[in-house]
Order: sequence, then C-alpha cells, then structure tokens
Amino acid sequence: METKRKALGKGLEQLFSNEVINFENFEKDIVNSAKKSEVAEIKISEIRSNPYQPRKTFNESTLQEMAESIKEHGIIEPIILKKTIKGYELVAGERRTKAAKLAGLETIPAIIRDFNDQEMMEIALLENIQREDLNPIEEASAYQKIIELSGFTQEEFAQKFGKSRSHVTNMLGLLNLPENVKELVRNKSLTMGHARALSKISSEEKVASLADKVIKESLSVRALENLINEEDLPKKQAQTRVKERKDIRSSIYEKMMQEKIGTKVKISSRKIEIPFDSEKDLERILEILGIRIEGL
Repeated sequence: METKRKALGKGLEQLFSNEVINFENFEKDIVNSAKKSEVAEIKISEIRSNPYQPRKTFNESTLQEMAESIKEHGIIEPIILKKTIKGYELVAGERRTKAAKLAGLETIPAIIRDFNDQEMMEIALLENIQREDLNPIEEASAYQKIIELSGFTQEEFAQKFGKSRSHVTNMLGLLNLPENVKELVRNKSLTMGHARALSKISSEEKVASLADKVIKESLSVRALENLINEEDLPKKQAQTRVKERKDIRSSIYEKMMQEKIGTKVKISSRKIEIPFDSEKDLERILEILGIRIEGL
C-alpha cells in the first residue's frame, strides 16, 4: 500500500498538505512519473466515466475539433484510469476519450492507478472547480463538498485553492438561496452579482420577489443593491464557522500511523478512522497492527 501511495506522486496527498493544490499538477505528476511499461492500450468500450463526475454534457463542437486533431496527430498524452470489476473508470482524460471514440479509435493509451471511492469523488470535485466552466451554484456546491470531505475551514480552503476568503464565503452563501432562485442562477437569468446581493437577505419571500423584479425590469447589480439598501431589508447574520483545531499530539499520531501502515489515518471525536481499499488491504493493515484471528 505504501508503495502504491508513493506511485501516485503528490496527487491527492496535496489535499492534506500545506501546498496549494492544482489539478493540472496532479495529472502531470502521475503521467511524468509513469514508466513506459505502465502505459497500456485499453479498449474504449471498457471505459466509463468517474461515477462521482457531476458533469454529464460536453461541448460537441469542441469534441469534434479534438477528434480531428487526434486523427491527424494521435493521442499525445495518456489518460488515467482506475481498474474495476466491470472494466475501467476515468480518473482524468474524459474529453480525450470521447474525442478518440469520435475519431474512430478502438483503444486509447492509459495509465492505470488505484483510487478508492472517496479519492474518486475528490478528484471529480477538484477537476470541476479548477477546469470546468461551472455555473455559480455548481461551483458553490463543489466548494461545500470538498470542505465537508476535508474538514477545511473556509480560510484553509481559500488558501488551498488560491481563492480569496471573501470569494469562498460569497460562493457558499449562494447555497442558502431559495431553490427557485438557485435555478435562475443556474440558467443564467440572474448573474453571480445579483445572486450574491440576494443571498444576504434573510426573508426568502423577499428574495424571490426581488429576483422576479430584477428579471422583469432588467435591473443591474448596482440597482438591486440600492433597492435593498433603500428598503433597509433585514440581513442574514454572518455565520462564522468555527472549526475545532486538532491538537498537535493528534496530528503527530496521525502522521506516525500513516507512515506505519501506509494509508491515510484520521483521528477525531475520540475515534481513529483507517480506510482500506479491499479485503486484502484490510488483512495487510491488521497484520501490520499485529492482529490475527485464528481459523480465518
């Protein structure tokens, strides 16, 4: 397991380090560290999307352009896959895979790496907030999911992904909008600026009313802000999310256990969490811990 984690390079380990994480670097690190013997031709028919990938539609004209380029130059960089019982799941390179299929290819060069379900979710979220053209609500949801998965404070998240703290706070505030107003943001009837101004109002009825007024009267963001100030509407109380800081002893214990068993360990709320990828991996961890069950 320890060897496997090292083979990932920095990859997802950056999520829990002090470095600013970048999806491009994550993918390049895996490709650059792979040996030629690790690049295999995989049948496109055996490849499916990351099950945690929220994006289901792709720009057809862009894919067609990529397909024409592939016909002329071939696949320049291998995709990254995870082996599964039913075939393979995409870790990185979904557009290349779809374009290769359009170009008439039956196989595509790929590097196989082993990720667990949580890592596949983290990868999908990371790629979406750094690579995809998300609408504000999708972006805010991705922020929230990563914060929940990692336990970051908003400030830590902002530093990790190279965002300002105010930007992160404003984005997360959009998730408190009424569902019908969120839909207006998703379909671009309301801009991010309008949504941000509306998200600070405590009355959902007033939010919906003002959103309707913005659309009917084509109000600018400044006009909406002036209207909100003129009416002196009650604002939401600023919520400061206080994260219980992990004491240094727990952090040291986590690091020592991680080095000992070769997998990520989390100590919190008077419990120790040790994830494992398979029955065989569990047996390996138990053996390292000196736990043996007679008769099994």
